[in-house]
Amino acid sequence: MNANHPHPSESVSPQRLHAAAAKVRRDLLAERCAAGHWIGELSTSALSTATAVSALAIVRKHLDGEAKDAKLSPLIRNGVKYLIEHQNDDGGWGDTDLSYSNIATTMLGVAALTLAGEAETHAVILQRANDYIERAGGLDGLKKRYGVDKTFVVPILTNYALAGLIEWKYVSPLPFELACVPQSWYRFVGMPVVSYAIPALVAIGQANYFHRPPWNPLMKWIRGASVNRSLEVLRKMQPQSGGYLEAVPLTSFVLMSLASTGRAEHPVAQQAVKFLQDSVRPDGSWPIDTNLATWVTTLSLNALSEGSELFADEDDPFQPAVLDWLLNCQYKVRHPFTGADPGGFGWSDLSGAVPDADDTPGALITLAAWHRRPTTTAEQKARIEEAAALALQWLVNLQNRDSGWPTFCKGWGKLPFDRSGVDLTAHVIRAFYAWLIAGEPQEDAFRRRLARGISDGNRFILSRQHSDGSWSPLWFGNQERNDEDNPIYGVAKVLAMFRDLETPPDMDSIQKGNGFLCSTQNPDGGWGGDRRMRHSNDVHSSIEETSLAVEALLPGRSEPPIQAAIDRGLAFLVTAVEQDKHRQPAPIGFYFAKLWYYERLYPLIFAASALSRATNAVAED
Repeated sequence: MNANHPHPSESVSPQRLHAAAAKVRRDLLAERCAAGHWIGELSTSALSTATAVSALAIVRKHLDGEAKDAKLSPLIRNGVKYLIEHQNDDGGWGDTDLSYSNIATTMLGVAALTLAGEAETHAVILQRANDYIERAGGLDGLKKRYGVDKTFVVPILTNYALAGLIEWKYVSPLPFELACVPQSWYRFVGMPVVSYAIPALVAIGQANYFHRPPWNPLMKWIRGASVNRSLEVLRKMQPQSGGYLEAVPLTSFVLMSLASTGRAEHPVAQQAVKFLQDSVRPDGSWPIDTNLATWVTTLSLNALSEGSELFADEDDPFQPAVLDWLLNCQYKVRHPFTGADPGGFGWSDLSGAVPDADDTPGALITLAAWHRRPTTTAEQKARIEEAAALALQWLVNLQNRDSGWPTFCKGWGKLPFDRSGVDLTAHVIRAFYAWLIAGEPQEDAFRRRLARGISDGNRFILSRQHSDGSWSPLWFGNQERNDEDNPIYGVAKVLAMFRDLETPPDMDSIQKGNGFLCSTQNPDGGWGGDRRMRHSNDVHSSIEETSLAVEALLPGRSEPPIQAAIDRGLAFLVTAVEQDKHRQPAPIGFYFAKLWYYERLYPLIFAASALSRATNAVAED
């Protein structure tokens, strides 16, 4: 058994279970900020650090003045130091400090050190990295990793070309002129990148245009005439923070592209520089995104609501100030980045977040729980109902023709991360049902529309179940698996939806999902990793995946095989809590284009939810 993971005892007494649940709740409550909500902390990222170093190095090259150089050079120097200190033993870099090396991040690391002027100083480091890239297949290996999706391949190759490591002929030109059409037409014009990468399309496309103008006179004229108009699109999409999507890689790609074409002092570039200056970590690194405050707050509240009767008044997280904060996170105007109508919630309260179909259901489920609390005032209920009606309508309008829900934009189904997602659809259905049973909204026609959305969404989910009983989610993964998918998360999200529905649509699918979870439990009692890839004595069970699996199996505990799996899973979790190993995160999250991250609060949140439900189940039994 892996020494990094707890050794579970054979059984868990109710006393141990309650003690572990109480400890995790206390630890989670202690993570709140002064305002009462949660901010969390995303992992530092070699990938983000490399892109930021490259961007700032190019800006420094194109700016004059010692003062400006003095501001940028320490950031570049400290970022290089972080990269040098976090190179993996195989010579590559991974997205996080818990991630395996991959060709994308390693190529970005090489480009960063080169652009920073460190090629000679760190020749050995670069040689080891280049050896890793060669073993991973070079440019062909990079393209193989992402297939037809150019969202990340073209930016990496652009970064490489800007570093002088490849010729521009290897970089596909992006049709940035398409950004000039009305925003509502974007899904119809065949964008080669996902919906949330339009800023990269514009800036990187322009960089390619300036560094390697097209030979076709007509295309040269069209793109030349589109430069200023598409740059205005870039400006309008940029949030107040300067960070597109609050994402360091996306913002860095925009910045390096503009700076490389002599526009380092353009307002968009300067705002991007400010974002990088504001978001750097004390150790010289950058995270993949600034924070997931709205997401981790709703996840925390939903997890803690299972045991809300155990809170002392002063510890109750459902406070008026938190409600005000959450309601203020709802978008009340059309969003400039995606053109989304009012009503949705994004992952953060920061200006770069965008409304989506995972954070909005999370907020709706939280608001439904708040609405039914006996201490909620009439005035609070009215505000909650108003926000919920707007958010529900937003989700209704987002549903795809295949009856599933996408993340950001309806109808963008050509590339992987724009398609309908099983995890998203299950989350939306839970939110719809939570408000149907709450009796709001009152209009019969809209209630029928929500019921139809539930029925249609269920058909979508059932049609996506794999032969082994699993479902694959869109936004979470498992780095131990060959396909980097995470069926444990997918099954858990679908079974959570079935649990909430009074009449699940298909018991056979539930049984198959339960069977999949039972069959993938690790020898240590937890879940995570993949025994097909690793020796059984070296399986990497995680707190997050074990918590998700245990909670998903609880409704089927009357069946002996399922109860046995639950017991072993709870033993893993309780022992981890007792040994203070319940805060160890795993890189199970994806950002755009499969960029790995982990969130420090995930193990606490998921464990709190699972242990609270388990204590309630013990009480019922």
